Amino acid sequence: MAMRVTGMMSGLDTESIIQQLVAARQTKVDDLKKKQTQHGWKQEAWKDLNAKIYKLYNGSLNNLQYTSSFVKKTTTVSNSNLVSVITKDTAMDSVQSLKIKQLAKAGYLTGGKIKGAAGQKLSSSSKVAESLGIEAGSTFEVNTNGKKTEITIDENTTINSLVNQLKAAGVGANFDAGQQRFYIGASDLGEEADFTIIGSNSKGTDALDKLGILLYDEKTKEAYKEYATMSNDDIVSLKQSRIDARVAALVAERESLNKSNDELTEKLKACADDYNQAYGEGGTYDLEDAGKRTARKTELETKISALEAKTELSAEEQADLNKAKAEMTYINGYEGIQEDIKKNDDRLAEIAVSVDADGNATADLEAEIGKQVDDKIAEAVRIYADYANLEGTGSASNKQVGQNSVIELNGVEYSSDSNTFDINGLTITCNGTTAENESITLSTKNDTSGIYNMIKNFITEYSALINEMDKLYNAESAKGYEPLTDDEKQAMSESEIEKWESKIKESLLRRDSTLSTVSSAMKEIMMSGFEVNGKKMYLYDFGIETMGYFNAAENEKNAYHIYGDEDDDAFKNETNKLMAMINSDPDAVVGFFTQLSQKLYGKMFDMMKGTEFSSVYKVYDDKKMKEEYDDYTTKIAEAEKKLQEYEDKWYKKFAAMETAMAKMQSNASAVTALLGGS
Repeated sequence: MAMRVTGMMSGLDTESIIQQLVAARQTKVDDLKKKQTQHGWKQEAWKDLNAKIYKLYNGSLNNLQYTSSFVKKTTTVSNSNLVSVITKDTAMDSVQSLKIKQLAKAGYLTGGKIKGAAGQKLSSSSKVAESLGIEAGSTFEVNTNGKKTEITIDENTTINSLVNQLKAAGVGANFDAGQQRFYIGASDLGEEADFTIIGSNSKGTDALDKLGILLYDEKTKEAYKEYATMSNDDIVSLKQSRIDARVAALVAERESLNKSNDELTEKLKACADDYNQAYGEGGTYDLEDAGKRTARKTELETKISALEAKTELSAEEQADLNKAKAEMTYINGYEGIQEDIKKNDDRLAEIAVSVDADGNATADLEAEIGKQVDDKIAEAVRIYADYANLEGTGSASNKQVGQNSVIELNGVEYSSDSNTFDINGLTITCNGTTAENESITLSTKNDTSGIYNMIKNFITEYSALINEMDKLYNAESAKGYEPLTDDEKQAMSESEIEKWESKIKESLLRRDSTLSTVSSAMKEIMMSGFEVNGKKMYLYDFGIETMGYFNAAENEKNAYHIYGDEDDDAFKNETNKLMAMINSDPDAVVGFFTQLSQKLYGKMFDMMKGTEFSSVYKVYDDKKMKEEYDDYTTKIAEAEKKLQEYEDKWYKKFAAMETAMAKMQSNASAVTALLGGS
């Protein structure tokens, strides 16, 4: 804002005079701002009310439209400690007998306590071969959920890496360093998810024993039996499948290594080119020449050592040191890439022993796989043959066998890998087993309370909404009240401001024609009758009525009440006719309320379908109101611009007057001086 100094010559308080002149026109701007503020409040009032209307439309009213919503079932059980039941609408009315014979369990192995060499305690980083005397090459198989995984222990296998291999095989695993035990669990309940761990060779069996997880139980016996009783054809097939799997993995690895070497070779060439361009000095230090590279590396190492040995370096020496280190980085990087290529080449050479150039298994690989399978079968034969003497002598480990749950419903037995059964519309969850001669009664019937609550929720929500609409429509007039300007607010307390604005906001929808149209349409439908089984019925036939004009509180004359509703103090002692009708004539209840809700839903949809003035799902002209709000913004800007121009005009006029008076005073002073005045 420009600084103005006025009234110096005239002695007038021109600032006050101008502000009084402007004040009359400032009122026009304030009036526009007040109208916009009030319009914005009205938008918010409609937005809040519309949200409640849409909630009724899309919620309890929508649910009431469909016959399927009235099909509700419930099941009571004679022993809720042992079983719980969720009832679907498709369940049959019935009384059934349930016996719970067995709960589902997950397989769980508690390993025996283990001791390291010289009795030392093991940790997650302990190497099992060294600490437990397990021979490298010891192999055992984990079988769970139809997946078989071979785990081989080598010199570097630690407790932690072994746990990770077990997890990768599909079981839960942990080593408790405090207890010095392994704990292994199935991934889920039931027989299928249970697991077995068997030695794949004699060293593997010994390893399981030393790890404290060797076990001889019936399920493990069956796992050994599978291999011990294999036919020659099955053995040949097993060997071939393992060869095929290994070949596929090695061929994929070879392709990856070759691709990696191609990429590394390009990086090596780029590194050499970059180096030779930066430091080559005509090829003197060519990276691709091993002799020159080694010589240069020795020079740089000597130079760097000498400079770093100094306590202080000049700026030039520091620059030389940095340059030498940067060059050394190139050389080390180049040699690092070479080392990566060599590692890949070494691995490719190992793969070549197992897979030829055409992707076929070599004799060496076939012999290796054949020996592994032969060892596995030989170990299985050995253990299975002596199983009667071995059972229960595993390394102090203990296993809970994974099992399915078993129930008997109406004399028919069912099994599940969980403790939950879905049978004919009932979801039965078992929490315990029944005694030998005990049975649990499941009684399924129509859920009359569910139907009652669905209707009650609608009536309650509708009544609360219609009460609010009547309150807004019948609100007291706020004539004489309008939004406050900032100057007006400064003269009032916060509580006074709040009270003033509340008075206006409460009356925003008073006698609103749109509100009247919406509420009248809803009330009319709620009072309508509908043909049910040849008889016209109304809400009062179901014990649902208003309190009456003289008995109801102000703005609650159109709210409905359910006779016998325990939450309604005025009617809770009356006979609950609605519940009685649900029990005695459910078809009439369904017929009436589906018709009522469909008609009301359709009418509300028509009122919310959207027009050029309103959006979809809005009962008021939200588009038009937004345009009107934006128009106020434009009008206010124009009025403020004119007001500023008017104010500037008066400042210019008074400034011109001051200038003229200053000139007059100057001329008078000059004349006085010529006449010899002082």
